[in-house]
Amino acid sequence: MGRYIIKRILTMIVIIIIAAFVGFTLMYVVPGDPARNLLGNDATAELLAAKRAELGIDKPYLVQLGTYFYNTFIRFDLGTSWVYKTPVVEALAERLPRTLIIGAGGMLLNVVVGTLLGIFAATHQGKLGDSITMILAMAFVSFPDFWVALMAILLFSSTLNWLPAFGIDSWKCYILPILCSSLGGIAVNARQSRSAMLETIRADFVTTARAKGQLEKVVVRRHMLPNAMMPIITGVGGGLAHIVAGSPVMETVFSIPGVGQYMLMGVNVQDRPIVCACIVFFAAFTSVAILVMDLCYAFLDPRIKAQYASKKRKKTKEAIA
Repeated sequence: MGRYIIKRILTMIVIIIIAAFVGFTLMYVVPGDPARNLLGNDATAELLAAKRAELGIDKPYLVQLGTYFYNTFIRFDLGTSWVYKTPVVEALAERLPRTLIIGAGGMLLNVVVGTLLGIFAATHQGKLGDSITMILAMAFVSFPDFWVALMAILLFSSTLNWLPAFGIDSWKCYILPILCSSLGGIAVNARQSRSAMLETIRADFVTTARAKGQLEKVVVRRHMLPNAMMPIITGVGGGLAHIVAGSPVMETVFSIPGVGQYMLMGVNVQDRPIVCACIVFFAAFTSVAILVMDLCYAFLDPRIKAQYASKKRKKTKEAIA
C-alpha cells in the first residue's frame, strides 16, 4: 500500500511541475510588453530597458524558466507582484480561505445532495421521481455557470432581495456562490450515483439480501451503497476539481476577492508572478483532490491492495532465491 501512495505522490509532483512549465510558457509567449504596461506608452526606451532588466524579462527564455523553477520549487518563493508590489504568497494566504469556503461548501452540497438524488432516482427507476431528477440533472449540466450565477442574482438579490449580490460583508454573501458553483457537480454526481446504484441493484448479493427479508433501507445502506461507491468517488473528485477551477468565474461574478479573481487580475495586467503562482496553486489543489480520490480507491478496492501485495511478495521471493 505504501508503494501505491508513493507512486501517486510522485505523479502529483510531476503534474504540478508540468502545469508550472505550461503556465510560465504561456505567459512568456503572450503578446504584450509587461514593462510598457507598467510604465505607460510615454516611457522612453531607456526606462523600458531598465524596467525589463529589473523584472528579469530581458533574459533568454531558458534562463527565465530556470530562475522561475529554482525560486518556486527550490526556494519556495512565489515572487512579488509586478503591479501591486506585494508578495504573492501573502496575497494568496489572504484570499485562499474565501476560495476554500466556496469550494468546500459547493463540494459538500455536491456529495450530499447529488448522492441522495442519485439513490432516490435509482430506487424509483422508471417512476415520476426518477424522470424529474434526471431532467433537472440534464438542465443543471447544460446551463453555463456564469449564466446560472447571473440568474440567481436577478432572482434572489434584485427581485426577492433575500441575499447579497456581491462582496464578503457577511456569511450570507457566500450562499449564492456556493449554490451556483455546486449545481453542475450535483447533476453529474446524481447521474453517476444513479448509474452505479442501478448496476448494484441487479447484483446477486442484493437479491440474496432481499430474499433474507432485510428491510429495503438496510439493503440500500449496507449492501448497495458501499459497492456503488467507486463511480461516486470519481464524480466527487472531478466535481471538486471543477469547483476550484471554476472559482475565477464565480468570484468575478459575485465580486469575491479570492484566488480565482486574483488570477484574472494578473492576467489582465500581464502580472506573471501572480498568474504562475495561481496556476501552481490550482494544479496542486486539483492534484491533491485526485490523490485523495485514488487513495479512497485503494482502500475501497481490494484488487489494488492485492496488486501491490503480490508485487511485494514476488520481490521478497526473488531476494530470498
